[in-house]
Amino acid sequence: MDAANAYVAHEGGNTPGLSQRDRDILEFERHWWKFAGAKEQAVREKFDMGSTRYYRVLNALIDRPEALEADPLLVRRLRRLRASRQRQRSARRLGFEV
Repeated sequence: MDAANAYVAHEGGNTPGLSQRDRDILEFERHWWKFAGAKEQAVREKFDMGSTRYYRVLNALIDRPEALEADPLLVRRLRRLRASRQRQRSARRLGFEV
């Protein structure tokens, strides 16, 4: 799916397999920097969950094919960021610099 089709698919809003909360989380990740204050506070206010729970839900969500279909650019970016952080943590544990 190319970027133009991904945008059209996103605008439809009827992604099968994703709950409204899942769609809201993807939307929040797309625009969280627009919220005033810390991201953790915005997560608590918008989703009524702590940051640890939110990131667990988010990580499970970006592993789902439905999320990739709904917003491929965002999901791929989030997966890349997650993989980069995992590599950095592993390198620190082993005493390497990445």
